[in-house]
Amino acid sequence: MPLKNQSIVHVVGAGLAGSEAAWQIASRGVPVVLHEMRPVRSTEAHKTDGFAELVCSNSFRSDDWENNAVGLLHEEMRRANSLILSSGDKAKLPAGGALAVDRDAFSAEVTARLEAHPLVSIERGELSALPPSDWQNVIIATGPLTSPDLAAALAELTGESSLAFFDAIAPVIHRESIDTSIAWFQSRYDKAGPAGTGADYLNCPMSKPEYEAFVDALLAGDKTSFKEWEASTPYFDGCLPVEVMAERGRETLRYGPMKPVGLDDPRTGRWPYAVVQLRQDNALATLWNMVGFQTKLKHAEQVRIFRTIPGLANAEFARLGGLHRNTYLNSPRLLDRALRLKAETRLRFAGQITGVEGYVESAAIGLLAGRFAAADALGETIAPPPQTTALGALLDHITGGHLVTEDGEAGKPRSFQPMNINYGLLPDLETVPTHDDNGARLKGPERGRAKKRVMSRRAIADLTAWLDGQSATKPAE
Repeated sequence: MPLKNQSIVHVVGAGLAGSEAAWQIASRGVPVVLHEMRPVRSTEAHKTDGFAELVCSNSFRSDDWENNAVGLLHEEMRRANSLILSSGDKAKLPAGGALAVDRDAFSAEVTARLEAHPLVSIERGELSALPPSDWQNVIIATGPLTSPDLAAALAELTGESSLAFFDAIAPVIHRESIDTSIAWFQSRYDKAGPAGTGADYLNCPMSKPEYEAFVDALLAGDKTSFKEWEASTPYFDGCLPVEVMAERGRETLRYGPMKPVGLDDPRTGRWPYAVVQLRQDNALATLWNMVGFQTKLKHAEQVRIFRTIPGLANAEFARLGGLHRNTYLNSPRLLDRALRLKAETRLRFAGQITGVEGYVESAAIGLLAGRFAAADALGETIAPPPQTTALGALLDHITGGHLVTEDGEAGKPRSFQPMNINYGLLPDLETVPTHDDNGARLKGPERGRAKKRVMSRRAIADLTAWLDGQSATKPAE
């Protein structure tokens, strides 16, 4: 089929979403220009000029597709020829039941594959205003750190003010400085995952007095203040700074990133009162990050307070934590079901700027935006993925599926907040399983796990049908 005038797609931003979108477009036989402002202009969070750089954690979270919604999203993306998942699989590290990657190897793989693709052209430089009018098929995937000028231009175009939330970065520690006579290797409940053995985390135990003193130190620690935007910007609960969690209650951390369940201290044979986990951060296993320890503590305070953690008395930090603000659109009002801006349909959005949260979720929306844009370039149309899939559920969330009025009626959005994928976004089953495959009656948690497995299998079946039918039909004249 001959390509129309809008055949070239421009993708702005080479993060996770933009890289995935560009790959999907080129894989459909459509030429794409990928625009990345780094290194011409950097950000407060990025350290390199590589594509898909991971600036927070190095984990893509659970890889268990039958029992975890994130793992289900992984599997759906793999089946949809995802660049991000295939690159992640190639750069994976031991991480229990999670898919964690060597962040440098991962970024290098994504960059190399896009640079080598004959239909991908790369242009370095900042887009500080709306794309030129002769770009008729555009994906904006500038992420949570969209330049202020572009954000202001979008706000003026839409008449909407962008929303924002905090995002925080966890510290990374040199492995040789961790005292393994105190810290021990174990995954929670000894669970093994991709590239893992079941002993993939370093665990630093705390007694009750040690935990209480640690919480006191977090609460009293000197923190960085962001007066110009902190007061009006909400935190996203999936990436809370550790001291903010401490402020929400003295036991919050023990039921969050410091929960000790499933971890047996070899010195006592028992679960500790609390635990700090560290996860491998590079392929050489020389760097380990503090799981869930995003922070806005000042650097000197981080060193002082985190060295009070048993096993980290002599910790040497390769990177200290930090905090920045993320911006995202009021997508249910601004975007249609094909992720196009209602006010100017040549512009399509992808990634975290649309109001999804998480590496994989951002890439997933890039995958969909890329497929939608490629279809437009080919003069075709494709239906959105079914809501019974993780991909479809995410799309539905950001394009209006959650809308309610103040009195609970459908139609008017009460609020819009960033969202990770979860089973609550998928339609419920018509019939919840009551017996297992052997006929035994399911009870309590077992029934919940069985329900997740059925929902996941339904999702994969429906996704397979959607992909098989994506020869696409021409739009009506």
